[in-house]
Amino acid sequence: MSSEPNPSKNKIRNIVILIGSIVVGTFLVYYFCNPKPQFFYDYTFRVADNFLHGAIGFKEKPPSWLNEFVPFENNWYSVFPLGSVLTMLPFALFKFFGLINGMPSAFISALTASLVCLFLLLIAREYDYGWNKRILMTLGILFGTWMWTNESMASAWQLALGFAMVGELGAIYFTVFKPRPLLAGAFFALAFGNRTEVLLIAPIFMFLLAQNDFNRRGVNIPEEAESDVVNSNFEEHAFKKQVSPKFKNSLSFRRRLNGLINLFLRRWKTLALFCAVPFVLGVLTLIYNYIRFHSPTDFGYERIPGVLDEPWYNHGIFSLYYIPGQAFEMLWKPWEIKNKFPYLVPNVFSSSILWSSPFILLALRFGAREKILKYASWAAIFILTFLLWMHGNSGGGQFGYRYAMVLLPWIFLILLENSPKKITLLEGFLYVFSILVNAYSVYLFHWSGDIKL
Repeated sequence: MSSEPNPSKNKIRNIVILIGSIVVGTFLVYYFCNPKPQFFYDYTFRVADNFLHGAIGFKEKPPSWLNEFVPFENNWYSVFPLGSVLTMLPFALFKFFGLINGMPSAFISALTASLVCLFLLLIAREYDYGWNKRILMTLGILFGTWMWTNESMASAWQLALGFAMVGELGAIYFTVFKPRPLLAGAFFALAFGNRTEVLLIAPIFMFLLAQNDFNRRGVNIPEEAESDVVNSNFEEHAFKKQVSPKFKNSLSFRRRLNGLINLFLRRWKTLALFCAVPFVLGVLTLIYNYIRFHSPTDFGYERIPGVLDEPWYNHGIFSLYYIPGQAFEMLWKPWEIKNKFPYLVPNVFSSSILWSSPFILLALRFGAREKILKYASWAAIFILTFLLWMHGNSGGGQFGYRYAMVLLPWIFLILLENSPKKITLLEGFLYVFSILVNAYSVYLFHWSGDIKL
């Protein structure tokens, strides 16, 4: 028996070490980049801890800084959706058993960032790029966007966005690249459980799953296969073979019809598996809302004391009137110029994501390896952006436009689809510039004391 090392095992081991090192590095950077994480904005952690003690609402009024608790029938309730609370249950268990005293916000922030990193690298590995480009594109999302500053703030709002990104990326990975419909649905539930607007792009995931039943990525259909199309592998070949003259001539109409019926039924089974966990979470959320406010569709946001009196909600919480203003806030609003150091600072209410992350403009390039995936990604971006722009408040207490974190997984997919194999000079400049700008933002928000939230 040969004692020489197996080259393929060595390659796999090296890849695992590389990915693991980057993931751990991301965890450490996020964990230590903010010396003052906002652990006191612990809405979801408090409610999760309350769940473990058998209660949904609070009898005593929460502290004054937690102004998004709303009073209703002698109780105080958080307006965060049920999914956000359930996400915090594992961490609340540490407090329940006396291991911690409060929300471990820095740890959760670093954990979500490292999970985002892992899925970005796993998705990038499905494309025929060198590891230098895969890593650059991954670091661009993690450290060259508004995600870095906002996620490392580590309050309940930002942590929910981080979990939504993990959910979206996991759902994308197990929908498009390693189809596992039940697992994809579980990650999708994590996403919309933390950011309800993500529910609107469920049809896109279902469409991509159905496409995978017809033509899975990386599957080569043998030209001469005839008899095997009626066996258990028929579903993978039927769509392509039904348009082949040889296929039509070699199989009876009845066999072809049976195969198409089986394919149709398999798609429904796939979609049902995907919808299983989101459906359960959706029903539980409606029940949770009913228990709190006697209405399954009432999330309580409009019940926040004084919220409808705020000037940015002069047309209600959501309105088409807000679209032009929110588009300006997200895409164009410039930084502010000061007459002393630091001379250039972002507005803490909102600022353009294009000024601080210009590499995302590369998503506008033409071309794609799989046009359907690129178009589906753009559809997700348009749907989510439309709803975000209808919201009267851009987010406040943030860098850039924090709500747009839910767009980043889809932007990443588009960049992977339309990018050349090698790093171009323009790409390298835009990615490095974006990382430097966002590092400067982390300094301003977390270390300088010049920006007050």
